[in-house]
Amino acid sequence: MSITAAPREADRTAQRIPLSYNQEFLRAFDKGETDGAFGHRHTLVCGWRVTGAIDLAALQQALDDVVVRHEVLRTSVRGDAEGGHQVIEPPSPVLLEVHELGAGTDRTRDVRAEEFLNEQDARPFDVRELPHLRAAVGRFDAEDAVLVLATHHTSTDAWSLQVIMRDLADAYAARVAGGPAETAAPVQYREFARWQQETAGHPRMDDARAYWRERLAGAQITGIASDRPREENLPSAYGVHRFVFDAPLSSAVLAAARKRRCTPFMLMAAAYSVLLRERTGTTDVVFPTFSSGRYEERFMDAVGPFFNFVPLRIDTTGCATLGDVLERARTACVGAYQHEIPFARIAEDSPALLAPFADGFLAVVAFEVLQTAFAVEDSRPGGLRLTAIRARTLSQKESSAIPDGGLWAMDVLPDGRLAGSLKFDHHRFDESTAVELVARFRDLLRTLADAPGTPLT
Repeated sequence: MSITAAPREADRTAQRIPLSYNQEFLRAFDKGETDGAFGHRHTLVCGWRVTGAIDLAALQQALDDVVVRHEVLRTSVRGDAEGGHQVIEPPSPVLLEVHELGAGTDRTRDVRAEEFLNEQDARPFDVRELPHLRAAVGRFDAEDAVLVLATHHTSTDAWSLQVIMRDLADAYAARVAGGPAETAAPVQYREFARWQQETAGHPRMDDARAYWRERLAGAQITGIASDRPREENLPSAYGVHRFVFDAPLSSAVLAAARKRRCTPFMLMAAAYSVLLRERTGTTDVVFPTFSSGRYEERFMDAVGPFFNFVPLRIDTTGCATLGDVLERARTACVGAYQHEIPFARIAEDSPALLAPFADGFLAVVAFEVLQTAFAVEDSRPGGLRLTAIRARTLSQKESSAIPDGGLWAMDVLPDGRLAGSLKFDHHRFDESTAVELVARFRDLLRTLADAPGTPLT
């Protein structure tokens, strides 16, 4: 759905609710109802294995409680002659579906659970559908099931999904016990949007903008040449290549990060920057990553599209070894963390940074390590045991989408292994290219962890 024109009845509140900077950023990628940021596949989907008998009536009540609790799940983004704004709608029931997955062995159940998660991930979700939350239960038997939550990405981010699941678990336990959960009211996303507007002229913002202007002077995001150029009239067709690295490699990466006094993300960002250097021939690498974008502690328990686009410039010019690149990556990450501001403000000052997005022969591939905000790995609400499905290895031809380019996401699993996914548009990339990129990244990661003194060629 295009949001450039709002229905006449859109502004139902006495006071107009502004958009956050991130919502404005998403509007720049509005391509209508089937593609782009407001398209029907720009979704977030997560799944959990559930052990124990699910009380479906209590689950429905708990899902509806979550929608009441978090306004953004029933908020529309609208546009009119005065610009964009938010419209909060009354609560409405969450769609809860139940599927019978059939009995099978433990191994086949694990595979079928991931297949079911992929099937839900590939389903369209019209941005006009409220609330922006769906649930699906896939049952193997009365005591073994899969719970999948899906949201539209314009209303949530990965951190928010963890908040939603935590609050859902609390609400479910309360409903099973006979009443609603009694928890403190969270900060709403509209409060965050207003806070951003009110602090736009703060001296800290001016200082941070000056940092980014200097840091990104003359820079462009590094785009990867696609196998085929973009066809403007052809809707995207995103798929995803998934993988889990072996335990020895994963352990070596985490140990090397500790030894070099950096985070696993910094080490992986160094390997990724070398991959981009090899792939593109440029030594001055710039790629986007994502932060939680919450800035203040009071927003940690809120739900909304807080995620912030953060550009990392890792200039490998003059680096002799892989270890040298790691030092540059650490410096770039620390500087970005210390000066983080909404990407929209950075783009205002460095418009050339986004030039590759307009180049039909290039694709911008963001790189991130997923952040685990809350431990819902093995919780037991209302007699159930919930275990997040994170070690995913089944790739899929059709998946949820992103507004443009590609997305490389890594995850440090509870057992210490590194899992990941590379999302790409089939119209622009062959799957073999994604496999090749991941294989080279794995080799670079292993060499950087084991032999950081290896010459950079």
